[in-house]
Amino acid sequence: MKKIAFACEENKGLDSEMSGHFGRCPYYIMVDVEGTEVKKVDPVANPFFNGHVPGAVPEFINKQSVNVMIAGGMGPKAIDMFNGFGIEVATGVAGKVGNVLKAYLDGKISGAAACAHDHGH
Repeated sequence: MKKIAFACEENKGLDSEMSGHFGRCPYYIMVDVEGTEVKKVDPVANPFFNGHVPGAVPEFINKQSVNVMIAGGMGPKAIDMFNGFGIEVATGVAGKVGNVLKAYLDGKISGAAACAHDHGH
């Protein structure tokens, strides 16, 4: 079983739209998968949505027993923190969670590149 967290703009499960920035998104959609089969989908509100605190979100995600964090964008410090927790990071994605999940499970999404723009990283 693998738990994958998706940074999202809305709380619509697999139909949620991905967020451009993992730390400032309002929701995380947590998806438990076994092989390629979805076992469970849980929305989790980002407790730091209105008060972005660098470093707090990776710790929060780690406490959710997440194995993989997928987001549109992420700063280099957060990538390093996730790597330190042993959490795989994939960035540079957009679209609906269900489509991104399928692409990830098909091996088409992997790796993280830090955001090139400046918004408080």
